[in-house]
Amino acid sequence: MQKSTTPFLLINCFLIIFLFSCGQKITKNYSPKPLEKTSYEAPYFSNPEIDYVYKANITVYGHELSGIFIAKKINDTTHRVVFTTEFGNKLLDFEISETDFKVNSIVSELDRKILISTLKKDFRLLLKKNYLIEKQFENQTNTIYQSVDGNRFNFIFLSKENQKLEKVVHASSTKEKITISFSSENNIFAEKIEILHQNIKLKIELNYFKTE
Repeated sequence: MQKSTTPFLLINCFLIIFLFSCGQKITKNYSPKPLEKTSYEAPYFSNPEIDYVYKANITVYGHELSGIFIAKKINDTTHRVVFTTEFGNKLLDFEISETDFKVNSIVSELDRKILISTLKKDFRLLLKKNYLIEKQFENQTNTIYQSVDGNRFNFIFLSKENQKLEKVVHASSTKEKITISFSSENNIFAEKIEILHQNIKLKIELNYFKTE
């Protein structure tokens, strides 16, 4: 695998992305169940008193970029997201909510429409708090809530054992688009997060940054 410590090799990779995918219905192997609730609140990134700081690794078409990802809830609806190099140089600074998006700053080399659009979708899904539930499914290990998201859907996977949020899948009616997986000890703070695109070779890994 080819590695880079600078963000600039990512640009060409994003610019040549060709969207394609093949898939099947997300709930194919799950049984329908009567709705237990009509809304769900995601537990992560919800405390405005916390700076959520992660060591980030982005892999796109064989290239790797490492840095620091910081997310903070700045009001009831909005998060601020900052991505820096490991040396503290700011690469981008976004403010994002379910309806609004603002670029506070971004280095010129990353100021590309397709890159910003992709990260906006990823971060909006990662930080999403409220889901309106229209359908519910289950198997032996998981409860799945289905929520409408524009002309697509979000599928929220909860562990039956402890009700932890384990995964969110953003999809059309037949194809997975983005999968966000969470590892959490207490269902309050996610220690490890993986954002995986199904139709492009893009993966973002976030590991909680423990300061000494």
